[in-house]
Amino acid sequence: MGKNNVVFLEVIEWFDESGKELVHRIPEKGSGEIKYGAQLTVRESQAAVFFYQGKAVEAFGPGRHTLKTANIPILTKIAAIPWGLSSPLRAEVYILNLKVFTNLKWGTRDPVAFKDSELGLIRLRAFGVFNIQVMQPLLFINSLVGTQGIYSTQEIEEYLNRVIVSRFNDYMGETIDSILNLPAKYDELSDGLAKRLQDDFSRFGLGLSHLYVNAITPPPEVQKAIDDRSRMGVFGDMNKLMQMKAAMAMEKASESEGGAASGMGMGMGIMMPAMFAQYFGATKPGAPQSSPPETVLCGECHNPMPATAKFCPHCGHQQLVFKKCLNCGKNLPPNAKFCPRCGHAAEDKPKPKLCPHCGSENLSDSVYCNQCGEKL
Repeated sequence: MGKNNVVFLEVIEWFDESGKELVHRIPEKGSGEIKYGAQLTVRESQAAVFFYQGKAVEAFGPGRHTLKTANIPILTKIAAIPWGLSSPLRAEVYILNLKVFTNLKWGTRDPVAFKDSELGLIRLRAFGVFNIQVMQPLLFINSLVGTQGIYSTQEIEEYLNRVIVSRFNDYMGETIDSILNLPAKYDELSDGLAKRLQDDFSRFGLGLSHLYVNAITPPPEVQKAIDDRSRMGVFGDMNKLMQMKAAMAMEKASESEGGAASGMGMGMGIMMPAMFAQYFGATKPGAPQSSPPETVLCGECHNPMPATAKFCPHCGHQQLVFKKCLNCGKNLPPNAKFCPRCGHAAEDKPKPKLCPHCGSENLSDSVYCNQCGEKL
């Protein structure tokens, strides 16, 4: 009796054991000889489309349905003798899963170029999840499934990912000026991108219920530049930033173990407190401010400069004075006999002394006149 039931009464139903199948075709391979009076059971979360002789003839909602074909048990086998006992009246049933498929992944396979208003041309990666649902069963079968026996989310996820990434690139370029403003715009990006993708998904009979942007990340070198910029905003001084980086490097070195590295680390560890004191002391609230360094005017360009500078930061003039020109005041190099600016002799000849008694000239260091012998 059981065998007769199998032959004369077909029961067609499908359970999605994997939880990932969008549609299931019965039979899975080849075409079927669904008999007249076959019973089709459709669950609440399902829909079914009946194909007979290559055409979709009817769609079914939840419930039990009787399928009508010209394949009559026993008689069909006799009539199918010219076709090798295979009936030419082929029939298939596609049962579709109408539930919402969640947590499908999308993301950029390769970094995409983005012109940032503050960081310039950079490359970004983006990742997120999206949910889909079959909205138009027959359109979905004809546009994507075709004659496949099983069509799962894995097969459609890769294609939809490419569609999402393509739309995401355009939408982000139109709405975001800098990635520095991204943290506050993830919801706006998600909603706008989902609306833009509705038409793309509806062409295949699918609905995009939700789409989320989880992360948009620049490459490591851009992240490092952003971190440096944020530190600059805290400390406000490039010199302080460099001191901080040097102190961090020394701290890592001080943690190294063994041999010369350990000795070097200990030496640097001794230096770190002074460096951190210098670094944080300038920015500590309420700390006494050191007086500004003393400045002088450069003798060459007359611009202000630190009094301890060896060379002028504006014109490069040497500030270490060996000798000055008696005529124009320019600094003279050692052993110079003439000024390189005005050509004046580096040293004036000493003026002779005149004797008050006879009026004759005498050497400048003479005490008595060489003519009259009187004391000068």
